[in-house]
Amino acid sequence: MIFLELFITFFIIGAFTFGGGYAMLSLIQNQVVTRHGWLTPEEFTDIVAISQMSPGPIGINSATYIGYSVPHSLGYSPAVSILGSVAATFAVVLPSFLIVLWICILFEKFRSNRYFSSVMDILRPVTIGMIAAAAIILITPYNFIDWWSWILFAAAFVALFFFKANPIYIILGAGAAGYLLYA
Repeated sequence: MIFLELFITFFIIGAFTFGGGYAMLSLIQNQVVTRHGWLTPEEFTDIVAISQMSPGPIGINSATYIGYSVPHSLGYSPAVSILGSVAATFAVVLPSFLIVLWICILFEKFRSNRYFSSVMDILRPVTIGMIAAAAIILITPYNFIDWWSWILFAAAFVALFFFKANPIYIILGAGAAGYLLYA
């Protein structure tokens, strides 16, 4: 059955691809064009172009489009071909979901372990330092934005640090202030 084949193929692609959607493309092409012969190289190129123009991750967009195209090209109705889209999209996302779920379970299990807690205590400031380093690189004299940006940054920092404001409100407020200042 084509739906099971689509699911297994895209599950394998999702499980063994590291580096994001663009890294998936060669594996998708190998499976869909070379191994299964579901699409021609030209059709695959068209799907990649459409997936790049569509909002969302290219790997998921490709899986969705291929999941629809393959059953449709085999004579299934458009309504039934949607099941192919669902199967391929779900399959390509499922491995990542399962890995993150497993990590969360392990995190909860080892949270009270003193060695794990010690490692996490070290990683927290390192993570903050890495984010700060990226911010400093962006704020070099060559990338200096303007004084209004610095004022918005300072206001957001004060609201977060001293007043414990909700970050969503800060993002919305900064967006509104940026629109008023730069529109």
